[in-house]
Amino acid sequence: MSDESELIFVSHAGRDRQWAEWVAWHLEAAGYRVELGLWHWRAGDDFVKRMNEALERASAVVAVVSPHYFEPGRYTEEEWRAAVARRGRFVPVVVQQLERDAMPAVLASLIRVDLHELPDEDAAVKALTDAVRGPARPERAPVYPPAAAQGPHPRFPAAASASAVWEVRRRRNPHFTGRDDVIGDVRRKLLAERHAAVQALHGTGGIGKTQVALEYVYRFAAQYDIVWWIDAEQAEQIPVHFAELATRVGVARPDAGVEANARYALEFLRSRERWLIVLDNAEDPERLETLLPNGPGHVLLTSRNPAWGKIVPGLRLGVFSRAESLAHLTGQLPSLSDRQADDLAEALGDLPLALAQAVGVLSDGMPVEQYLRVLQTNTAQLLDHGKVHGYPASLAASIAIAQDRLRDGHQEAAALLRLASLLGPEPVPTGWLVAARPRLTTAPDDPDNFRWPQNALNPLARYGLAVVGPDAFQVHRLTQAVVREGAEVDDAGALWDDVAALLTSVDPGDPELPETWPEWSVLTPHLVSTLDALGNRAELRHTLLEAAKYLVRSAQPHAARKLAETLHRAWAATLGEDDPDTLHAAHRVTWAIDWLGAHAEALPLVQDLLERRRRVLGEDHPSTLDSANDLGVTLGQLGRYTEAHAVHLDVLERRRSALGEAHVDTLRATTELASALNALGRWKEAHRRLSGTVEAINSVLGEDHPEALGAKICMAATLHGLRRHAEAHRINADVLKRAQLVYGAEHPETLSATYRVALSLMNLGRYKEAHEIVTDVLHRERAFLGPDHPSTLHSAEKLGLLLVQLDRHEEAHEVLSDTLNRRNRVLGVDHPLTLDSTDSLARALNFLGRHAEAEELVKGARSKARKLLGDKHPLVRAITDTLASALAAQGKLYEAQKLRSAASTRKGGKRRR
Repeated sequence: MSDESELIFVSHAGRDRQWAEWVAWHLEAAGYRVELGLWHWRAGDDFVKRMNEALERASAVVAVVSPHYFEPGRYTEEEWRAAVARRGRFVPVVVQQLERDAMPAVLASLIRVDLHELPDEDAAVKALTDAVRGPARPERAPVYPPAAAQGPHPRFPAAASASAVWEVRRRRNPHFTGRDDVIGDVRRKLLAERHAAVQALHGTGGIGKTQVALEYVYRFAAQYDIVWWIDAEQAEQIPVHFAELATRVGVARPDAGVEANARYALEFLRSRERWLIVLDNAEDPERLETLLPNGPGHVLLTSRNPAWGKIVPGLRLGVFSRAESLAHLTGQLPSLSDRQADDLAEALGDLPLALAQAVGVLSDGMPVEQYLRVLQTNTAQLLDHGKVHGYPASLAASIAIAQDRLRDGHQEAAALLRLASLLGPEPVPTGWLVAARPRLTTAPDDPDNFRWPQNALNPLARYGLAVVGPDAFQVHRLTQAVVREGAEVDDAGALWDDVAALLTSVDPGDPELPETWPEWSVLTPHLVSTLDALGNRAELRHTLLEAAKYLVRSAQPHAARKLAETLHRAWAATLGEDDPDTLHAAHRVTWAIDWLGAHAEALPLVQDLLERRRRVLGEDHPSTLDSANDLGVTLGQLGRYTEAHAVHLDVLERRRSALGEAHVDTLRATTELASALNALGRWKEAHRRLSGTVEAINSVLGEDHPEALGAKICMAATLHGLRRHAEAHRINADVLKRAQLVYGAEHPETLSATYRVALSLMNLGRYKEAHEIVTDVLHRERAFLGPDHPSTLHSAEKLGLLLVQLDRHEEAHEVLSDTLNRRNRVLGVDHPLTLDSTDSLARALNFLGRHAEAEELVKGARSKARKLLGDKHPLVRAITDTLASALAAQGKLYEAQKLRSAASTRKGGKRRR
């Protein structure tokens, strides 16, 4: 026996799981502790973390090596590289012939064992154990061949090249791609049952159910003595196939009929082991249930009909993952660029049959760009082009066949399919159909038909035209396109009326509130998909504007801008530039641009919108004051603090006059004015404005409302300015806790709240904690917002200042130099934040002893800041202090003292950091 403390980690590619289990079994039988992901890692575990932990603990790595092991993109590369880097023992166990030079050079010199060349299992077990720890005899050898595939003893993978009874009239697909997880799930679930193990693969047309079943058959053929494939679409022919099986296994009686011999075959299977029956395209569970074999073997069936799930365990097969789509396309069309492959996969909805047909068309010489254009205009014609290996019909033909069946006795379902074809390809909640039913011409007239829409959805699922769940259904985008092209022109107007009625029946609520976002996320894609046809419908304009607001508030500014600009162009052309709805659309455009941080681009749009609203609606109209508030915010973002303050003061006075002191819009205007006062360094005045306002907003809207959180943030900034850092930290910590619950961990508002907590810690002198938080925030903001977004640059500057405080001056200089360069480019050299970055970099230079450079850097900045902000502004005082420090360090004591004396005569405290 081996030392029990010795742990072996078994590394393998997904396709070699059978070999991996065999290796792990025999290593455990030889006395080793083994870690194999298939046996020891649960669903929900962090795969990468578990892998790294296993590699750390293991004394050796046994790699199940085949051509799959070295395929690009597999985690196996990380495993063998990590094992080599740790200089641990790495034992290659080769289970399939490798091409010349297939083994990476760094592994080529390792002694390996070639199991695939050995004559039998005994020799393979001996070679394996010898390779790991030298010759050893297990205490108890597994049965060979094992008595049952489901037993605890795994069968040697190379035990047989083919099953004793084999009836599979389909060739293996040489271009089969991906699906390793699905095939692994099928295998595990079949092995988990001791008797009569049945698994159903169900999914829509073109999803690749038959291909997965076929690959399973070929991949695990050696585990079965009987493999029998039955084309089960015609239920009446299934007894014939079982009668043929009875003849092959020798239990048929020549004088008995088909039905009797089919029963003899089923009786034979009941008493035998190691058999696999595949029922392909088994569409009628009620007729076929009695024909399912029973006994200690396996049944795998494929079907479009999800009703099998009520009878036997099942797996729903979805479209390819994007990685699988790209692998399929580039594997057969190596000249495709990554962008072209991704565009094709997106346009085809990752549907396996569509991707296979596309490969055929593109292989004939059609350029990708032309294919994509034709796909948009002549979808059905293109999808009917070419036959694909392993598929009996083209995608367009299979959809047409299913539609023909649908029209034969399922008119409600056919009507619902036509309606769904005009929506987006995303899921459609069935509750929408129920709510809109009185207004839908496609719904049945009978009000007592309480089974609608279920009665219409079930046939769609049965014929593979939709995926139907308990609360929603979904039609693939290519199915939609084929159905749309085949729809009668006369029905178009009524169908679009129904689509409009359906979408207007949905009211997710105020998009300012994050709790409404999940429902808006379902509705918005359908609104966008129908925009060309329904964008000018009066009944939908409000919903479309609210959808644009949702996209802004949920941090999807690019999508918001695209939608809002589309609405603005369309409505300006049909309603006029000054129509209130057109102006609302323009307002949404400015919001999206503001969220993108492009404030200079937003300013002329905000100014134009304000002037139009003043002219059309009047000076004191709520919408006009909304635009005036936006102007103040934009001016503040551009560093024009005095102008911003004047605008916000005017808005507050007008709100108060029209609405009263306690109205929520007045309270909001008070908060905006306080924020403008903070930017001017007038913190006492800001605190006076905010006193009572925060509590009032909490009372009116609730403490978790976005407006309430904004007021608290403003108060915390004011308290920082007043050097009441502990109070500010308590508020910021509370806001962060609430933001995480309201927005989620990754929303920009939550990242901003996290940054403010770090700022509080920095002001309290807790630099290490602040550094850790800011580093994380900056990483996430760069990924989410981009490196030049104003929020990202705020975090970058604070990181540089924290590095200064932690005496990491060279790193600080690098970070602050980059931040200053970006602010110069994005904001301009005269923006207060650019001047702030100039001061921060000069401070780092002073710490590095580069005082002359610091002096030169801040001299010009000080002049600009004085002119822009006045001598009493905190930024001016901070730059003055940095300049004085640089002068004093160079021995220019008189100049330094003169600067400091001038500054000390002015009222004010130290700069807030």
